[in-house]
Amino acid sequence: MSPKKMLKITQVRSQIGSQARQKKVLTGLGLGRIGRAVIRPNDPCIQGMVNKVGHLVTVEEVEG
Repeated sequence: MSPKKMLKITQVRSQIGSQARQKKVLTGLGLGRIGRAVIRPNDPCIQGMVNKVGHLVTVEEVEG
């Protein structure tokens, strides 16, 4: 069985001035402060959330 692909999502820009929906997406991902990073599974739901806040975060693919 191959290891599951995971995404390391790091917040690199502030949420100040962002739309309320984007702030909720950051909270849903477990972010909220610059420099905070989380590891989430690489599935369509998470990819959609990352697309909404792509200008605030960086994404790396890691082995799970």
